Amino acid sequence: RGEKMKKGKAYIIGAGPGDFELLTIKAKRIIENADCIIYDRLISEDILRLPKKDAELIYLGKGNTEGGLIQDEINQTLVKKCLEGKSVARVKGGDPFVFGRGGEEVEALFQNEIEFEIIPGITSSISVPAYAGIPVTHRGIARSFHIFTGHTMENGKWHNFENIAKLEGTLVFLMGVKNLDLIVSDLIKYGKDSKTPVAIIEKGATKNQRVTVGNLENILELVEKNKILPPAITIIGEVVNLRETFKWFESDKLAKRILVTRDKKQAVEMSENISKRGGIPVELPFIEIENLKIDLNNLSKYKAILFNSPNGVKAFFENIKDIRSLANIKIGAVGVKTKEALEKNKIIPDFVPEEYLVDRLAEDVVKYTEENDNILIVTSDISPCDTDKYNSLYKRNYEKVVAYNTKKLRVDREKVLETLKDIDIITFLSSSTVEAFYESLDGDFFILGDKKIASIGPMTSETIRRLGMKVDYEAEKYTADGILDKIFGA
Repeated sequence: RGEKMKKGKAYIIGAGPGDFELLTIKAKRIIENADCIIYDRLISEDILRLPKKDAELIYLGKGNTEGGLIQDEINQTLVKKCLEGKSVARVKGGDPFVFGRGGEEVEALFQNEIEFEIIPGITSSISVPAYAGIPVTHRGIARSFHIFTGHTMENGKWHNFENIAKLEGTLVFLMGVKNLDLIVSDLIKYGKDSKTPVAIIEKGATKNQRVTVGNLENILELVEKNKILPPAITIIGEVVNLRETFKWFESDKLAKRILVTRDKKQAVEMSENISKRGGIPVELPFIEIENLKIDLNNLSKYKAILFNSPNGVKAFFENIKDIRSLANIKIGAVGVKTKEALEKNKIIPDFVPEEYLVDRLAEDVVKYTEENDNILIVTSDISPCDTDKYNSLYKRNYEKVVAYNTKKLRVDREKVLETLKDIDIITFLSSSTVEAFYESLDGDFFILGDKKIASIGPMTSETIRRLGMKVDYEAEKYTADGILDKIFGA
């Protein structure tokens, strides 16, 4: 009684720049296990998919983090959550100690005798230029690089540009858009050649990365003309000229920005595959999969069980109590992904029809059963599965069990429009996703302009066309990979 609660531990984590995959393995592990995540606006949204279900997520990070007020709030929240006994991941863009104010957080933890760990991150000062094809050092051009904050200090003091202008290495200014006029004029004033190349990289290492190249003389003009906004990094030096040779992230081959509209749990694998093929995935789910409780106590009455999707397999095996109850039952799978899902559960299906349709599955099972045999089809609430038709066609007793529901998600129209701005290709893996997309846009498809649409197969394509859109890619193999094969011309 009266025993003090054990203090939690804080992890000050650098999440790197925009690209989710630049997160370190250690950071990923800690975020996945933390009780509380305190994060800022500069981290990739994909990182927020990692925390466990019951983790508390706290967003603390305004557009302008220059002032000390928000930092005080972060420090206090960090301490408070650790004193509640929680394991706290403080996740910030870039590296905690490269103008990330991680030191102030560590001081607050130290004062409260809270244990902490620092997980370095890939600093944007070198990685963002790399994503723009600009090496911060290069033999014969720059033998050093210097990183500065683009903010004035709290006491109003400014950098000593008399010394900075004399430096021969690459100059990197973080968060410097607001004070760019000061930076440029002071460098020229103290003798930097006005023709020195300058690059400004907005939203670096993300799908929205934009690079503006000029020199000290004309960069302010270009900033105004291109309406450059933070977060942005400014690189000054001859290495900027290497961009034309070293540019890779914005090349045509990599420019395909692909919208993944499926359930967020399934989107992960598809997004990874898009990245592997050199595309840029953007996730906005229009459906949600909900597994149901189903009674599988009486499986011995069935001669065959048919699975018409990987989701059905997952839901079925969540409910089955003893895998031995499947002994001597023939198993059919609708396609390669459903087959793989069964194999993960140590079941090798007896047959997989060439056409990925439940009608073919119902037809093929005839070879493995007798008249009047009971056959179970594991399906969803919206899957086309006509048991009456199969019963009369094949003289067997087909039954279906709904193992999961597919719920259409209506997304706020403005959010859809904002997301679509940078998209090249929209993928649809089911008719219900197309319908939810249509409803979210109130049927206004003219705004899609020249964006391409990719469909998983004929039934989904039919829905796309019925709702007034054009199908540009249709998978030959009715799977997520099949769609990507078509898009990337594999």
